Amino acid sequence: MYAKMLVLRFPPQIVDKPIITNLVKNYNLTFNILKAQIFPRKEGLMILELRGNKADYDRGIDYLKRIGVKVEPIAQSIQRNEEYCIECGACTAVCPTGALNIDRSTMHVLFDSERCSGCEWCVKACPVHAMTVTFDRGIEENAGEKEVFVA
Repeated sequence: MYAKMLVLRFPPQIVDKPIITNLVKNYNLTFNILKAQIFPRKEGLMILELRGNKADYDRGIDYLKRIGVKVEPIAQSIQRNEEYCIECGACTAVCPTGALNIDRSTMHVLFDSERCSGCEWCVKACPVHAMTVTFDRGIEENAGEKEVFVA
């Protein structure tokens, strides 16, 4: 089973189409939506975990790109500032996916962006604001603005 956390950006002209349903029916994929901002006639943003066998996954991603959905790995939107981090471990206590954990041999906080779900709990837990999550707002009237979440 292949799984990946993704950020999908939908152009305004297709936000009313059954895109996720098509991924399930036509490409045998399953999904878990973690966050979504979809409005009629506006750009849409969806963060989801998509899973299935590798060949179906690749075909599903090709379908998304072909219809104009911008597909990005979530790791592009999650950052940890190593200079700010004091390795207190507060983030590891709230991370539901294990993307943040402590290496017991060195007591360093490790961040695996591939496992991150973008839940933003680490952002709220970090006392020194070392974690940031950046997503485009994806709403026409705020075009060009970025939404950055810090504690």
